[in-house]
Amino acid sequence: MKTPDLLARIDQDWRQARPDLDPSPMLTVIAIQRTGVLLGEALEVFFAGHGLTPSSFDVLATLRRSAPPEGLPLSQLGTLMAITPPAVTKRIDALEGRKLVSRQAHPTDRRAFLVALTAEGLALVDQVLPLHLSNERRLLAGLTEPERDQLRALLSKLDLPL
Repeated sequence: MKTPDLLARIDQDWRQARPDLDPSPMLTVIAIQRTGVLLGEALEVFFAGHGLTPSSFDVLATLRRSAPPEGLPLSQLGTLMAITPPAVTKRIDALEGRKLVSRQAHPTDRRAFLVALTAEGLALVDQVLPLHLSNERRLLAGLTEPERDQLRALLSKLDLPL
């Protein structure tokens, strides 16, 4: 069932079952959740076609845009990706095994490591990035550029506690 049809049905059902309640907050959250799930599934399919996952591409893209040539400390990489240290380590381990990133001892902190793209990782992210952006434009084709900007601004206003 298409999302607008599903939301209309849920709204109708709740208004019949509990006419004393306004289900509109629930409908908004369901719309966001459903859209997130559908976007996630589309990205999984896209990245699988390039031998990646969304999370592995996130590492490569973060290193590409934010890391100096010597790399980033694991802690800073995690901060930029908004994930926990164990999640960063797991992703780095997998990418290091594929020789897409390298890990070296930090020059001034014996407890830390720097993570950097390898030549293969750089080539892969540079190859996939334009295709990924094109795919995302396709996924968002139902919105104009001002609507995309507005949606991003509106979603940014939701300061949700974790």
